[in-house]
Amino acid sequence: MKLAEKQRFILFVLGKIYDEANRKLKDRILEVSVSKSAFIEVVMGGGLAKKKERALYKNLESLEKSKLISYENKVLKLTKKGQSVYSQIDKDLAPYVEILKVIERENVLKFTSKAKTIFRASL
Repeated sequence: MKLAEKQRFILFVLGKIYDEANRKLKDRILEVSVSKSAFIEVVMGGGLAKKKERALYKNLESLEKSKLISYENKVLKLTKKGQSVYSQIDKDLAPYVEILKVIERENVLKFTSKAKTIFRASL
């Protein structure tokens, strides 16, 4: 199934929110549930999307029509099909996410002896 880039992004963010939140609760008998408004609040508050609130609702509705997410009892959930697509997106992005973590965590210059520093002529 071919999804628009924005739909893939929204699906990825929703999946990551569930993964991370549930990972923190895995040793308890609790599970996170997220409503549309809570999801949009997280996305807008975290600066994860430059969209307006209404556009995010529309994207969620289109994912619902595509049967990638469900919205029952005021809770957003990935369907089996949605979980499969999310897993593929996550797998595709994993190398990029890992290299970002390494760069943020480590002094990458220690991995090479050939890196140089130079003075900038203009600031």
